[in-house]
Amino acid sequence: MPDGSTTRHGARLRIAQPTAVALLTAGLFLAPAPAEAQLAPPAPEAASGWLATTSSRATRHMISTANPIASATGREILRKGGSAVDAAIAAQFVLGLVEPQSSGLGGGAFLVFWDRTTGALTTYDGRETAPSAARPDRFLDQGRPMPFMAAVKSPLSVGVPGTVRLLAEVHRRHGKLPWPDLVAPALALAEAGFAVSPRLHRLLADSAPASFSETARAYFFDAAGRPHPPGHRLTNPAYAATLRRIATDGADGFYKGEIAASIVAALSTGAATTGKGTVTTADLANYRVVERPPVCTLYRRHRVCGMGPPSSAGHAIAQTLGVLDGFDLGTRPVLSASPAPLHLVAEALKLAFADRARYVADPDFIPVPPGLLAPDYIAERRKLIMPWRPLATAPPGVPPGVRASSYGADATVEAHGTSHLSIVDAAGNAVAMTTTIEAAFGSGIMAAGFLLNNELTDFSMRPTDRDNRLIANRVEPLKRPRSSMAPTLVFAPDGSLRLVTGSAGGARIIPYVLKTILAVVDWNADALTAVSLPNFATRNVDVEIEEPMVSGWDGLGHPAGAMGIVGTAPSLAPHRQALHIQTLTSGTQVIVRRPDGALEGAADPRREGLALGD
Repeated sequence: MPDGSTTRHGARLRIAQPTAVALLTAGLFLAPAPAEAQLAPPAPEAASGWLATTSSRATRHMISTANPIASATGREILRKGGSAVDAAIAAQFVLGLVEPQSSGLGGGAFLVFWDRTTGALTTYDGRETAPSAARPDRFLDQGRPMPFMAAVKSPLSVGVPGTVRLLAEVHRRHGKLPWPDLVAPALALAEAGFAVSPRLHRLLADSAPASFSETARAYFFDAAGRPHPPGHRLTNPAYAATLRRIATDGADGFYKGEIAASIVAALSTGAATTGKGTVTTADLANYRVVERPPVCTLYRRHRVCGMGPPSSAGHAIAQTLGVLDGFDLGTRPVLSASPAPLHLVAEALKLAFADRARYVADPDFIPVPPGLLAPDYIAERRKLIMPWRPLATAPPGVPPGVRASSYGADATVEAHGTSHLSIVDAAGNAVAMTTTIEAAFGSGIMAAGFLLNNELTDFSMRPTDRDNRLIANRVEPLKRPRSSMAPTLVFAPDGSLRLVTGSAGGARIIPYVLKTILAVVDWNADALTAVSLPNFATRNVDVEIEEPMVSGWDGLGHPAGAMGIVGTAPSLAPHRQALHIQTLTSGTQVIVRRPDGALEGAADPRREGLALGD
């Protein structure tokens, strides 16, 4: 087997977008969602085309990230004998520079680490926290929630960043190479400059210059307010200076001193309508990473493990798989076997999202009901799925030990600008890390060369529901907002690692990652097929199906067969699902270990990533 060999996905075929009339003629039921239900928001990052991509096959190590420069940086660290954690650290510092719309030093992350030698699975919570001055009415204006996008671009939305402290902590516990060596590639790139990518340009072109702070606007746009074109060499001396301090002083160089002061200063100027930030230097100095117990479940004899709260994904994916374990989803990755697997998957997701919204929040404030994953409770939830009638909106269940009136109805809106890294090193250790600054370009506020998050808008803007019950995911001092980030590892029945996965995409991360698990476990798909399959999603309202036509940067569209899910959608007409064709911009990175032991990696063609290995 040749090391580092690549194989191109099948030929691309341009597919015309179907009209509503054509879909209705075919029998597709495009029904409106219930008036009282909250529709899923648009994709947090705009689509930028379908990038003709490759899968990578290797025998030693593999990394897949959302940017080729970051992937190349991580592979070089692996070649030097670095651990999977070392590669993740170096790649993250680069991502914060070349993919600033999605993640960076001003955000937070969750990381799942598996030690092949000991079999230990460890999960790290580097989620942003609300500042100590935060109060439940933070986003209320005369008792009403402020407009969501106004909150997103407000200093009020900025939480205490966790990414740098997370990177330092996992390096202390699992790193091999010296810390300065992991900072050096991004530092050199910031000084020498990098070429603006087509995706970065596209997202800047879709953004109003006025939505950025003055410093950020001057960095991303020219004097006339035009975004820098693809290929423009962009240097970031301020980011280089920040990295130099971090390389010398570690995480304390970020959370104390000049960098911390610059973060606080950047938040001190806010419009009267949007307010000023309340993060203090004490909030930054006191930030801590938390080791959380992983959430694992058995599915088709495979062990699927992910993050626990404040990430909701571990429980939501485990609940969905628990429900689906009682159904046959077929053996082909086209979701077309009878009875329609898509209907079953959608209904299982609705049930999980209902419980997620009601019960899951920061566990240091709101204990997660232990019965959420109890087999008897999952079995009861499974009974709600009817083969020929959908749940318009699934109700939350009442897990063992919980009173139905204990929690308020959630009012959270999510829009993550997120990135994911999947890595396996030469020792067989694995990292799945999902990292974010929330909405595209976060708050738009720049400090010390990096953008600050708007993560606090992941809290419910209302602290109570209409019945005056407290909402679990309400704002509270030092609390971590609920997340949908889903770094996930899947282990084969013999205990060996089979899949490393995760994605970007806001609340849709959960169905995106679920898709890769089903593709590999149920349908035995290869890595590239798993990420390229058409996306589908639901947030407990309508069922969203990926728009089949995406113009690529190279003039190409979806691969042949991308119409599969839409072509089989008419079979759902008897199920009366409310279906919507959407642009579903995931950012999934996967590594699959094949039966012969080889590593097979693929990056989501909806972004600009790359999988590289040796």
